[in-house]
Amino acid sequence: MTLITILTFFVAVSFSFNSIFSSTSVKSLLKEVNIQSILVQMIRSEVHALPAIDNLPSITELSLDLLLNIKPKDVRTYLGNEIPGLSLYHTEIAVAGQGTNITNLPIESPPPIEFIEEIDDYEEEYDKPTPKTNNKNMAVYIYHSHSWEAFKPLLQDQKSANSSSSMNEKANVITVGDKLKQDLEDKGIGVVHSKQNVTKALKSRNWNYNQSYILSRETVQEAMTSNNNLKFLIDIHRDSQPKNITTITINQKKYARLFFVVGKEHKNFEKNLEFAKKLNSELEKKYPGISRGVFIKGKSEGNGVYNQDLTERALLLEFGGVDNDLTELYNSIEAFADIFSGYYWGNSEI
Repeated sequence: MTLITILTFFVAVSFSFNSIFSSTSVKSLLKEVNIQSILVQMIRSEVHALPAIDNLPSITELSLDLLLNIKPKDVRTYLGNEIPGLSLYHTEIAVAGQGTNITNLPIESPPPIEFIEEIDDYEEEYDKPTPKTNNKNMAVYIYHSHSWEAFKPLLQDQKSANSSSSMNEKANVITVGDKLKQDLEDKGIGVVHSKQNVTKALKSRNWNYNQSYILSRETVQEAMTSNNNLKFLIDIHRDSQPKNITTITINQKKYARLFFVVGKEHKNFEKNLEFAKKLNSELEKKYPGISRGVFIKGKSEGNGVYNQDLTERALLLEFGGVDNDLTELYNSIEAFADIFSGYYWGNSEI
C-alpha cells in the first residue's frame, strides 16, 4: 500500500502544478523536475522488474498499470479478470518470432494425475542421481524442472502417448539435455546435466506440480555450492503447442522451434532478459525462423522467477512441442549449441 500511496500522491501533484502555482518562475523551475524519473527511482528500489526509464510508458499509463493492473494499449488487461482463462494469455512478448502472437503463446502441460499414481512402476529404471563434480571447467548446468514433459513420436506405449508425459529419459526432455550436453562438450564447454526424476521427487515429499520449481531450486543451489564455476543455468522444457506451430523448415532442413522464457519477479530480470535477447538475435541471424521469440512471465502467468535470480545468465529454454521427433529436436539443439558456443568463447567477461 505504501507504493500505491506514493504513486497516487505524485500523480496528483504532477497533474496539479498549473492550478497550484501561478508564478512563472516557479512553473519554470518545476518543468526542470522530472517527476516520472523520481517516481521510477523510488519504485525501482522495491520493484526490480520495472523497465528502464527510456522504455517506460507515460505517467498516466504507468499509474493505471500499477493502480488498476490495466495497460491502456493491451485489451487483455481490461478483460483478463472477467473472462475465464484469458489471464493465461497475459504473457508478455518481449521479442516476437516469426508468426508469434497472442493466439499461439506457449502452453504448459502438468503431468496427468493417473501418471503420477503409476510412478512406482518406473522408479527403479529412471531414478538417477544428480551428478556431482568439482571440475573447474564446468560452466553450464542443464536441468529440467518438468522432467516428465515428453514427445509423442518418442513414446512407445499408447497410454503414455495420450498423456505426453513420461519418466523414460529417452522420450522426455532429458534426452534433449543429453544431446545439448554432448554438443556443448564437443565445443569445449564443460557441462553438468541433472537427470533428476522430478515426478518421483515431488511424490516422495507429497508435493504437487506447483512446487516443481522449489524442488529444482534446491538442486541448482546444491550444484552451484559444490562448483562455483557454474555460470550458466539452462532449464529445458517443451511446449504443448501442435507441430504446425513448433516446427519450421530452414534450407530444406526441419527444426523444432525453440523459445526463451524470462521471469520478471527478481533482481536479475534485466540481465537475464538481455542475455536471452542476445542469443535469440544471433539464432535468428543464422537460422531465421528457428525461434518463436522471447517471452516474459510474472507470478500471475507462472512461477515468475524460474531460478533466474541465482545468476545473470539463466535460461528457461523450450525445445519444440509434443509432436516433434528426434531429428527435428536434434537439429534445433545443434543450432543452439552452435550459437551458444559462439557467445561463450567470444565473451571476455566469462
